[in-house]
Amino acid sequence: MPALVHVVDDDDSFRTAIERRLKHAGYEVATYPSAQHLLDRLPYENGLGCILLDVRIPGLSGPELQGRLSELGSNLPIVFLTGYPDVPTTVRTIKAGAEDFLTKPVSSDELLRAIEAALAHHEARRRVEIVHAHIASLTPREREVFERVIRGKTNKQVAIALGTTERTIKAHRHRVMEKTQVQSLAELVSLAERAGIFGEMS
Repeated sequence: MPALVHVVDDDDSFRTAIERRLKHAGYEVATYPSAQHLLDRLPYENGLGCILLDVRIPGLSGPELQGRLSELGSNLPIVFLTGYPDVPTTVRTIKAGAEDFLTKPVSSDELLRAIEAALAHHEARRRVEIVHAHIASLTPREREVFERVIRGKTNKQVAIALGTTERTIKAHRHRVMEKTQVQSLAELVSLAERAGIFGEMS
């Protein structure tokens, strides 16, 4: 399914031109003339996407919308567009998590590069969230086994540490692999690395 780009800009002709450009590049596009229009139809975030957001729009400004979306827990990356670049706004929006800040008129190449980078970050964030959800589904005992296994402990060492049998640990380990949807120890370690588990354990 193609990624969905949400374009928020009060300039009708600009929205139309951007929509045409993005559709030509293979993206799904939804356009909104104001921040409120986007909030009223707050994007369902199961799919891959990003927001292309004008800084100066009537009503809620682009940076204000960025703040509202953050409060609402949206993780859609934002690429800002402006015809009036100013350093404080650029710094503020980037510090608040914006992916990029482009100045109009923007070339197709520059626009598509920024969107591709934003979507790559969104994809990476979604993968980490899925990993966290898998790990959160482990029982307390499975979590203990998981944390020892990714540190390189053998089933026997884990069994001794947890005061149980190797056979029990094997069963727990099997369930951990099933729940986290991995096939090997290497994959399990890589998954823990991506989710920042080693940092949490130290």
